[in-house]
Amino acid sequence: MLTLSSRGQLMPPSPIRKLVPFAEAAKKKGVKVFHLNIGQPDIETPQPVLDAVRHSDFKVLEYSHSAGNESYRRKLVQYYKKAGIEIDHTQIIVTTGGSEAILFGFMACLDVGDEVIIPEPFYANYNGFAVAAGVKVVPVTSNIETGFALPPIADFEKLITPKTKAILICNPNNPTGYLYSREEMETLKQIVQKHNLYLFSDEAYREFCYTGEPVSAMQLPGIEENVVLMDTISKRYSACGGRIGALVTKNKQVLDSVMKFAQARLSPPSFAQILGEAAVDLPDNYFDATKAEYLKRRNTLVKRLNEMPGVTCPNPGGAFYAMARLPIDDSDKFCQWLLESFSYNGQTVMLAPASGFYGTAGLGKNEVRLAYVLNVGDLNSAMDCLQQALKEYPGKK
Repeated sequence: MLTLSSRGQLMPPSPIRKLVPFAEAAKKKGVKVFHLNIGQPDIETPQPVLDAVRHSDFKVLEYSHSAGNESYRRKLVQYYKKAGIEIDHTQIIVTTGGSEAILFGFMACLDVGDEVIIPEPFYANYNGFAVAAGVKVVPVTSNIETGFALPPIADFEKLITPKTKAILICNPNNPTGYLYSREEMETLKQIVQKHNLYLFSDEAYREFCYTGEPVSAMQLPGIEENVVLMDTISKRYSACGGRIGALVTKNKQVLDSVMKFAQARLSPPSFAQILGEAAVDLPDNYFDATKAEYLKRRNTLVKRLNEMPGVTCPNPGGAFYAMARLPIDDSDKFCQWLLESFSYNGQTVMLAPASGFYGTAGLGKNEVRLAYVLNVGDLNSAMDCLQQALKEYPGKK
């Protein structure tokens, strides 16, 4: 009898997408579903970057360089310089989305069985990348009482073993929206220097910060060889389907290793590289309106949540996510119940159970992640649904 690999069996399903069949069934019954479960922005992809793709002129859609088009990488140098990051184009490898950047970073820097420490709750797909690379995720717990601030150094120190090779952060954070301060980044630098670890930094939401300026791991002097930046255009330009990201590092050995993985998959997507290159030329104030819109949505969502009896929601410093604690017994059951058994004025809301964002079993059972990717009117309607649902849910506490 044919069997699956252990890797195939260990590969976790997406906690964000696992409820999709229930949402589809609800829609077939005529219920309107407000999707707050996934970080798919409703902001339109900028017209100039779409036009760059539409008006591209070539006879053959050929492979690009395995590291990505040189013209795009040189443009990215300009983008990073504006963000206060000094690099050259040879220190960038264009990837198929930020996902591939993370996977390549894992595979190039870590051996099978090595450990990477990640503050939890964390982006659920880190688990999948770790399984694919044969790496063990070791969670260090942040909590809602502190707004999901970076755990103390002592908490990291307790988890470091001879197998520990890296720390991975997302800043601003998905799923919590927490924005790490300069002091917290300096704390990470101390740990990385002391234990000679890699610092993987997922900076997909750099443009969306509301309570301060982002501090990139690439801006920490003294650990240039330790830092591997993972990036993507998906959220930045509302171009999730383009599947273009980047791995950036000043560590030549890491670049050489990642390049071999990049060559094995041949090249990143051609059309989306054209899109990404054009995006660098957007005016400097392009993000102003988008950021203002997300800030308005954040304020609406957080205010509405904290007005509900028994609900706690810290004010996120960045990205477009919030984590909330609800007066419920089990967020997985609650989120499924919302789609299967509940509607209010013919509407319901789809949330992501927080249990899927924790590596420690049992955590997040009464928490959910909400992505404020809908306009304020729809957000208010979604909050009306949630407020009513919390009154009717059989497992309320």
